[in-house]
Amino acid sequence: MYVDSHCHIHLRELAQRQDEVLRNMAANKVSHALCVTISLADFPAALALAEKHDNIHTTVGVHPNPDPKDVGEIDIDKLVELARHPKVVAIGETGLDYYRVKPRQKWQWDRFRAQIRASRKVGKPLVIHTRQAAEDTIQVLQEEGAGLDKGGFGGIMHCFSETMPIAKAALDMGFYISFSGVLTYPASKNLRSLARLIPLDRVLIETDCPWLTPQPWRGKTNEPAFVTEVAKQLAMVKGMSVERIARHTAENYFRLFGLENTLAKD
Repeated sequence: MYVDSHCHIHLRELAQRQDEVLRNMAANKVSHALCVTISLADFPAALALAEKHDNIHTTVGVHPNPDPKDVGEIDIDKLVELARHPKVVAIGETGLDYYRVKPRQKWQWDRFRAQIRASRKVGKPLVIHTRQAAEDTIQVLQEEGAGLDKGGFGGIMHCFSETMPIAKAALDMGFYISFSGVLTYPASKNLRSLARLIPLDRVLIETDCPWLTPQPWRGKTNEPAFVTEVAKQLAMVKGMSVERIARHTAENYFRLFGLENTLAKD
């Protein structure tokens, strides 16, 4: 059985065919999924989905969106209150993203720091998004004590596509490295080389759907069922069976979020 450690099935067209998406998950042996929020506005939809299905969990947090006006200042206490719900297993996705904005904008750094502090306060891990900002992302995580090495609760470096030094810094803090459909793309040779070096007990797989559809399904809307293709690619890279990849990435998911591994009973 497989686990999708990062999806957005409460958003866009996936929400309109949610029952079909969940059926496709089951048909492809994808047993669990983490439905990740990108704003406080979409949190109720993600939480409602998680409350309805035992195999779905969610997060609460604010993406490093290029428009700081969409949510305003982060209320740490409010975020902590929402995160105490038992179906909420992490804070995020949060981080830094310089793709559409000038680097090192104060509002983006403040937003990130606030969510790290919420993570420490509530005792739940982080889901980290970083784009063209990897060094600064690591710096802020270290300064705010997000890692297990400084009393934080670690988390996931989601959709990882950075360098080995960044991976090592994240691993040293106790973070997990998650690979998406990007791993399957022909141009991702360097990423596949890096993936081979990530310890098996610290790796996760994800879709980030509806985006980043794996290579065999390019042109179609991504969904959790397609996480199997990421697992197949990772198995090829590591020279092991896809069943072993599925088992270890599922175990890592349950361990990180402190969830009962129901698959172990199968």
